[in-house]
Amino acid sequence: MSTALENLIELLDLEELEVNIFRGVSPKEDRQRVFGGQVAGQALVAAGRTVSEGSVHSLHAYFLRPGDPKIPILYEVDRIRDGKSFTSRRVVAIQHGQAILHLSASFHRLEEGLDHQAPMPEMPPPESLPTFQERMRPFREQLGAWVDRERPIDMRMCDPVGSRPETWRKPEAYVWMRADGRLPDAPMLHACVVTYASDMTLLDTTLRPHGLTWAPDRKIMSASVDHAMWFHRPFRADEWMLYAQVSPSASHARGLATGSIFSHDGRLLVSVAQEGLIRKLQS
Repeated sequence: MSTALENLIELLDLEELEVNIFRGVSPKEDRQRVFGGQVAGQALVAAGRTVSEGSVHSLHAYFLRPGDPKIPILYEVDRIRDGKSFTSRRVVAIQHGQAILHLSASFHRLEEGLDHQAPMPEMPPPESLPTFQERMRPFREQLGAWVDRERPIDMRMCDPVGSRPETWRKPEAYVWMRADGRLPDAPMLHACVVTYASDMTLLDTTLRPHGLTWAPDRKIMSASVDHAMWFHRPFRADEWMLYAQVSPSASHARGLATGSIFSHDGRLLVSVAQEGLIRKLQS
């Protein structure tokens, strides 16, 4: 297990302060605001800690304010409903006395039912693709030391090797991803790790048609506004998954992107939708 993944697991291991109240921290990195996937993942951890039966099948989150990475985040859980089949939780993340995120999550006791899915796109196998650091190393002078930073998620972009990011003009992206190491056999942890990872590249898909992906001088302010996920089938976050992403629309300083996460053998595991702010900055 990489050090970065160990740190992520530690971030997701919230401190329980009182019944329904948890505290999380942020990594000691030079960030202006807390990464949205971290807050959503920690909020899901808080919700899951109050559920005795069932697996998470959906979550809906709104990012209300930028998180302050220098201070802890308080998570308050509201036990909305404990039913025979479904359990609902509402979580509010708080800093400086204000809500920075609101998340609703639903848990379901697994049962048999109808089964169908969309097919997985054909993409090069992950082992044939460069790591994120290898792909971005030619642009290190533009992007800085951020390129070489160790990451908890091993991500392999399916874009042609050697192509420059500003040439990625289709409103779609395909990325293989997995946790960078073996995770414990805890399904809730795997769901939270995928929640964290699902926010890493999705909003960038809305910038691709405009040649702004990874551009250091793109003069765009981007931030997640809301994020929704539906967990369809059991999975392990430390095995290869294909994240197929597409942006159907961008307008009025907002961009919408959807994603489908498939297992290596083609099972549809998770569906994702996100809208984000993509505001042009003044020159």
